[in-house]
Amino acid sequence: MQEPVQPFDWERMFIDQFPWLYLGEVAFRTLVMFSVLLLALKISGKRQIKQLSVFELVLVIGLGSAAGDPMFYHDVPLLSAVVVFIVMMGCYKLITRISDRNRTVREFLEGRPVYVIENGCILVKNFKQEDITQDELFTALRLAGIKQLGEVQTAILEPTGEVSVFPYPKTDIKAGLPVLPKALQEFSEEIEHSGTYACTNCGHIETLGVNDQPTCSNCTHQHWVKAMH
Repeated sequence: MQEPVQPFDWERMFIDQFPWLYLGEVAFRTLVMFSVLLLALKISGKRQIKQLSVFELVLVIGLGSAAGDPMFYHDVPLLSAVVVFIVMMGCYKLITRISDRNRTVREFLEGRPVYVIENGCILVKNFKQEDITQDELFTALRLAGIKQLGEVQTAILEPTGEVSVFPYPKTDIKAGLPVLPKALQEFSEEIEHSGTYACTNCGHIETLGVNDQPTCSNCTHQHWVKAMH
């Protein structure tokens, strides 16, 4: 029969029945999990990070878990959590110092700004390399008050996952691919009425005639929608 828990049993609270060398194993496991968390967040992409930096999110996850268990479970030694905190904060301080001094390391861990729209067209090659869908991009544009790509001079996907939008002056706005959901649903492969059309994949603008079945000269896609002015 298990003995009842004795309140304020200092040995149990700080180290329980573990040998002191076990704290070294805790430090090693913390280093491993810190590396795993950092790699997982790097692989998961920018959309998972948003307002937090990679390091801050690692700390939130790691320290939150380390702090939670000793609060509720009597058999989790407090000193183990203390070691976790020390190692996590040490890793955080070390890596931030390295990344501050080394641009290559900083860009690998935190990413770098990527141009996704220039002169009213999506930069397809850059866009495909990033962990963001066209729907998410268009949502960000709509939140910035953009109705169609001809209003956008430049859009940059930031390391945080946010999209910075730089519109043209009103006098320089041109026809472009609409980013409004209803307008995008009216795409077609065959042109029924001549006019100015936008490729639904990249936003490239072409003047097309009746019964044309054009392929976009910029990205080779074949879906077109009436350009919005």
